[in-house]
Amino acid sequence: MIMKKTLGHLSAIVLSVLCSSPGFPQQVRVVPAESAGMSGVALNAATERLQQHIDDGDIAGVVAAVARDGKIVYFEALGYLDLENAIPMPADALFRTYSMTRQITSAAVLMLYEQGKFQFDDPIKQYLPEFEDQKVLRDPNSTDLRQVRNRIGDITVAHLLTHTSGLGSRGSRLYRENNVRDKNITLSEMVTNAARVPLFHDPGTQFRYGIHATILGKLIEVWSGQPFEEYLQEHLLNPVGMGSTMFWASEEDLDRLSVVYRPVDGRLRSYQIETIPYTMRPRLIEGGVGLLSSVMDFMRFSQMILEGGLFNGDRILQEETVALIYENAVPDQAMPIGGTGYWQGSGWTLGGFNLVLDNMDYNFSVSTGTIWWDGSAGTRYFIDPVQGTVIVIMAQVSPSSGGGFRENFSNMVDAAITDRR
Repeated sequence: MIMKKTLGHLSAIVLSVLCSSPGFPQQVRVVPAESAGMSGVALNAATERLQQHIDDGDIAGVVAAVARDGKIVYFEALGYLDLENAIPMPADALFRTYSMTRQITSAAVLMLYEQGKFQFDDPIKQYLPEFEDQKVLRDPNSTDLRQVRNRIGDITVAHLLTHTSGLGSRGSRLYRENNVRDKNITLSEMVTNAARVPLFHDPGTQFRYGIHATILGKLIEVWSGQPFEEYLQEHLLNPVGMGSTMFWASEEDLDRLSVVYRPVDGRLRSYQIETIPYTMRPRLIEGGVGLLSSVMDFMRFSQMILEGGLFNGDRILQEETVALIYENAVPDQAMPIGGTGYWQGSGWTLGGFNLVLDNMDYNFSVSTGTIWWDGSAGTRYFIDPVQGTVIVIMAQVSPSSGGGFRENFSNMVDAAITDRR
């Protein structure tokens, strides 16, 4: 039996969840979709489509929320947190966000930029001397560490923020063979190991999605004098009311940690996706992939960005800094950042976001100018300054496609906008 848990757009349950959430902006209220220029009927259809994905075995459960102009118009929790034990999906479920961690780390970097701790064009060797003499592979497809040449130019902070440093992806064979992403090493050890491995290309010349945000976590420690996770907690997560965002789940949070599923022979099976579970503190705290979070926490973070750095009347980031989050910062010579699909129509910002430069290259509905990203286990969010919308959707499935549930949901939310700008 498939269970459906529909909270309803104006139910007392939703109002209780939102209003009792610590730090949620008072100006964000649950309202009828029509009062925000959207169709409640169309949003109900989006719920039915999500439920169909659950019924079809694409995903076990999902939590999704939509806001427009600072007003919550949609908030649903459907299906199961734990399919085998028939535990319903709670509205405050915890999800492995993976690459959605990057924007949180980047926001913390921008806060330190505002304090004058660094400039974007500063060479990182100024703060991390391990990168002083890093070489470049003659052939980026090689794993032969002897076939290297001198680097042309230095890695800057901006290169790390835009994935143009020459560092590689966390899953690369070269990094696996050289202990760059071992969860049993510390952040300092990871940085040292990454600096020993040659770059894949010269800094600033190509876009290569990779381990940059984890290196940024170490820079945050250097600039702030605090452990990375402590700085995040004190200066960003607490002020934005992100009480469900953490690098590991404590015992009291385990009952809302979603199980990851993988399709096997037409059925969803639980899947141990990580070598060290999120139920214990890892030695390596990763700024690129490490956070657990909830839909409402990412709604708060997104709303802060959409409102120009304000949260609940408090200034988190300056407006001029937030403007950088909406601008493509990839060097011209590294564009386009990809040759197919949405990569071809995208840029990357200093806020760690994918930026939609041309929505015609996308196979799902999105406005040009939207910033967004997702995680490799079924999470995604959009901040659309044109339509004034935020969409956050989270499930736990690997591979993350889940029958296209995220694309279908964002398409139906876009179609629900009746007052289009």
